[in-house]
Amino acid sequence: MSTGLLACVALLGALAGLAAPRAARHFTAPLAPRVAGAVPSAGWGAAAGAVAFAGLAAALGTEPVLPVLLVLAAVGLVLALVDLACLRLPDPLVGAAALVAAVGLTGVAATAGSPGRLLGAVAGAALCFACHVVLAVLPGSRLGFGDVKLAAVLGLPLGWLGGSPLALGLLLPHLLHGVLVLVLLVAGRVRRDTPLPLGPALLTGAWLAALAA
Repeated sequence: MSTGLLACVALLGALAGLAAPRAARHFTAPLAPRVAGAVPSAGWGAAAGAVAFAGLAAALGTEPVLPVLLVLAAVGLVLALVDLACLRLPDPLVGAAALVAAVGLTGVAATAGSPGRLLGAVAGAALCFACHVVLAVLPGSRLGFGDVKLAAVLGLPLGWLGGSPLALGLLLPHLLHGVLVLVLLVAGRVRRDTPLPLGPALLTGAWLAALAA
């Protein structure tokens, strides 16, 4: 991908990031003004969007699946902000991500003549769902079923990209989350029983796995 096109994609990501906090407040405002006010500023959203979009564009180039992943990244920005603010992953947002992934990947498979990759996407979603259901029902688990549903949705593009990205997408979120929890514990910012969102780690891990595809 040319430098100019990459810059355009990064700009598109920044615009998506600018809109993400306002969209996130739509889901947090009904809970309490304090929670809605906890959504990070548009500046942080713009920076995250630019990095997310540019990274995907640099890694995937002109692959037909790139637009699908960019739209998923835009929805993922909103999901991450909502989860950070109120420890929730709203079903309408997760459902929107699922619809984008399912319809988008089906369209790419039909136009590119790659039905095998679509089967890989379905298998990836099933594997991610099964693994996270097991984690959610373990004694003492703090994994919510919103996290389980999001993991299944992220399994669609990861399964499309192949076995290695899928394996990384299963492993990286929990490594990232574990390191973050350890750092916060050492810094005295949280206690062992402090609830922390997993959604941002799931999304970041999936993004890093896609970069490695």
